[in-house]
Amino acid sequence: MSYVALYRKWRPDEFQEVKGQEHIVTTLKNQIKHNRVGHAYLFCGTRGTGKTTIARLIAKAVNCENPVDGSPCNECESCKAISAGASMNVIEIDAASNNGVDSVRQINDAVRYSPSTGKYLVYIIDEVHMLTNSAYNALLKTLEEPPEYVKFILATTDVQTIPVTVLSRCQRYDFKRISLDIIADRLEELLKREGIPATREAINYVAKAADGSMRDALSILDQCIAFNLGEEVTYDKVLEIVGSVDLDIYLSLFDAIKARDTKAALALINDAVWAGKDLSLFVNEFTTFMRDLLMLKYNVEATVDVTSENLPRLIEAGADVEDDKLISFINIMQETSGKIKYASTKRIVLEVAIIKLCTPQMRQDEGALRERLSDIEAKLEQGGTSQQVVYVTSDQLPDGANVQGATYVQQSQTTHASSAVAIAGDPVDNPDLEQEIIKNIKERYKEAELLEIKQICKAWKLVKGQVIKPVREFLNCASVVPSNTSQGTIDLFVEDKPENDLAIGYFDDRENLDDLEDKIAVITERKVHLNFRKTGRKDIQADQIRKWDLSKINFDNIEYKK
Repeated sequence: MSYVALYRKWRPDEFQEVKGQEHIVTTLKNQIKHNRVGHAYLFCGTRGTGKTTIARLIAKAVNCENPVDGSPCNECESCKAISAGASMNVIEIDAASNNGVDSVRQINDAVRYSPSTGKYLVYIIDEVHMLTNSAYNALLKTLEEPPEYVKFILATTDVQTIPVTVLSRCQRYDFKRISLDIIADRLEELLKREGIPATREAINYVAKAADGSMRDALSILDQCIAFNLGEEVTYDKVLEIVGSVDLDIYLSLFDAIKARDTKAALALINDAVWAGKDLSLFVNEFTTFMRDLLMLKYNVEATVDVTSENLPRLIEAGADVEDDKLISFINIMQETSGKIKYASTKRIVLEVAIIKLCTPQMRQDEGALRERLSDIEAKLEQGGTSQQVVYVTSDQLPDGANVQGATYVQQSQTTHASSAVAIAGDPVDNPDLEQEIIKNIKERYKEAELLEIKQICKAWKLVKGQVIKPVREFLNCASVVPSNTSQGTIDLFVEDKPENDLAIGYFDDRENLDDLEDKIAVITERKVHLNFRKTGRKDIQADQIRKWDLSKINFDNIEYKK
């Protein structure tokens, strides 16, 4: 005999075995016991919550010869035939593949004939939201006044698309997601029946991964059992099957973010990628992790999905983090969750989000601005320059902000928010050189490519406002030129002379170029490759490199009208 999946093998045979939908089960059992069964039902809810299971139980119960407390007896010929899928009294229709008006006309013709055996004809129409408008219209009259021996049970995961005319003809029941504890208890019960050992921690994680769906939980459990047949199902094995990440990784990542250690945080992401982890799941679970930290700050007894051993670690991890910072982190990860679903390069989307979390200069929330101001205060206390100028818009300046030795200058509301901090002393661009560069790139690039060049120009100026002063000086002595050899590559030319030795040494380190690439990716949301080139004075004059230098362009002056 072929293997039967757990969710099929252990499908409930009576109402008492249905878990998590007690409000629906009680109502339907009372209707069956008192012979008040409706002619049409609409079951709504997410996948794996018991819609089809309860529909089949109703079909068995109304045709059962000896019902017990509203449930089918599972002993009579009718119950056995329905359980085996051999009964002519129960017709299951998949509306996803039978969604036309012709399919509904066949139903209308068939209901004219009463069942040869049993009491009722029960039509179970799954995924009913897939029916066409013509099919709905053809069904309406039969659905409103079917023969007394016909029952309709419609099931859908998208009730919003069901016409009101259909809704008004049915008793509607909304199936809720099944709680983690109920799923875990059911899994533990079935594992005992199967004689398979499993740790409670592993069972709980399977239940969590199922996201409220009993069928998903049983499917995941099936995979975990098959992973090491004959062995105990453990937490580590479940993590490997689900493609998830251990709590220790999230704690280490959060510690790196708190310490603003971008390198360590990105190294953890790299490890997760090479371990084959699902990055969409990674983002969602890390968001939930930070949500748990926030909840525990308000109530140490809050419901969070961790073991009692790990609970103190979560409380400690979030204790020294301000609420507004945690909320900002959660918002960034939620935005990332929306982007990563449709991204072709999920890794870049996640890495950009992690860099934002590690770098207050790249976030525009009030908490990030406070961090940046605190950094300035700390630098000034350590003997930093008194010529620093901090540019802020009026809505960015927090109440009671006080930075000693810094001058506040209110910008116009049109100034880009990302340029909120700039250091006095940046070189003034040459207007004539700027116009020559703009003319060159207009002649060389198409309009769509010019838009990309504009983004790079914009990003470059913002990056210079975010890095520390020595690096800014290195960038000022570099010519930023679009590569002739590869699209999406920027060449950094630095003249080979003694006063540029420090800049040459800095750009010659690939890690420093990677850091600049990440900062540009945050702003442009695309990966730009930086290529460093050292060149002599004659080469600069001969190749006219400076006449292509993007860092000398005021991007607001670039227009694309032909």
